[in-house]
Amino acid sequence: MVYKVIGLMSGSSLDGLDIAYVHLQESRLTSKDSPRKWEFNFIHTACYPYTGEWKQRLSSAPGLSARDYQLLHTDYGHFLGEQVLRFVEEFGLHYQVQLIASHGHTSFHLPARKMTAQLGDGAALAATTRINVVSDLRAMDLALGGQGAPIVPIGEKLLLSGYELFLNLGGIANISSHGGASAGPQTGGSPAGGTDGPSAGGFVAYDVCPANRVLNQLAALTGKEYDEGGALASTGRVDETLLRRLNALPYYGQAYPKSLANEFGTDTVYPIITEAGLVVADALRTYVEHIAIQIREAVKGLAMGQPAAKAGMGAAAAGEPAAKAGTQSADQPANQPAAGKRMLVTGGGAHNHFLIGRLQDLLLPLGVAVVVPSSETDSALVDYKEALVMALIGVLRWREENNVLASVTGASRDSIGGAVWIGQEA
Repeated sequence: MVYKVIGLMSGSSLDGLDIAYVHLQESRLTSKDSPRKWEFNFIHTACYPYTGEWKQRLSSAPGLSARDYQLLHTDYGHFLGEQVLRFVEEFGLHYQVQLIASHGHTSFHLPARKMTAQLGDGAALAATTRINVVSDLRAMDLALGGQGAPIVPIGEKLLLSGYELFLNLGGIANISSHGGASAGPQTGGSPAGGTDGPSAGGFVAYDVCPANRVLNQLAALTGKEYDEGGALASTGRVDETLLRRLNALPYYGQAYPKSLANEFGTDTVYPIITEAGLVVADALRTYVEHIAIQIREAVKGLAMGQPAAKAGMGAAAAGEPAAKAGTQSADQPANQPAAGKRMLVTGGGAHNHFLIGRLQDLLLPLGVAVVVPSSETDSALVDYKEALVMALIGVLRWREENNVLASVTGASRDSIGGAVWIGQEA
């Protein structure tokens, strides 16, 4: 069975709506005695940038009244449907799409209260396109006590092989590990919600730190939507005082499973940076270093079983100059991760060459290779990996199979997440 699916993804960086039309098929080599695998093909992809009006409406959604929020939820659902119809028209896909899987746009994420909310009414999307829709992909996991994030690791597990680590550099940077770690969270046991942690060969993933959302906010101070290639950041200098303050934020010492709301970047991190009073180039340079250090600490924790409470207490946090952050210090653990690990990097931040360079500098001593797909076959993964995985999650929901991993989110069990809306007539 080949599933012909459109996956929709709107990230917190508000750069636009990612649409991927993919073909998905369970591998013929899959059996009861071998790990399940799926094959995929990107057929068509597109990113439709948001207008200034839509950026404003989506970013201001958390402050709306209940009535206005629900009106926006419905409006955005119809907007998503209109964009899908535009995509279908542009690529001649009439009567070919079997299912739409829509992530929506996250407006609230409060796992401590078992609540998350993504804008984009699935019923409106189904009614507009007359195609069946799966939406509200995170809600079931939250109801089961999970973080509801990250949910992409199910796709990494079933679709992608040859990598031990996965890093997505979107509005928020999140990391995944498939096995290889020797311990779970801070307490030393398995991750909350089950035994399928890294020591058992399962997936572990969590949000590391805000990334593009904050970088884009800083770039906007110069009138740019983003710092292309990290060019402006590369001209700045690291402010050690600000770097230490950022690295000391309590979130970085928490054990996984854990996840971040968009507001952590916009309402907590960004004000700390602006209060430092730096020129934009120095602010960008310092924040790039912060991202790179936090990712390094996450890699060390996942690959070596280092307690999560040490995350964020990297070299620069302890006062070591950032220029030395890529070298091994005397107090760095001698038992580095085994050489030869490969980390697949995707998301908009993968185009930030300066940030990727800093990651390579900091991860090389750990024996971890940073891989950014560049071939024509694989390059779509950089920008459309999340849309691809949303498509797979939708197919698994349609098949009534688990599509969210408790080892990642900390829920009481794996779950079948998503609401189904029938857009076709009987």
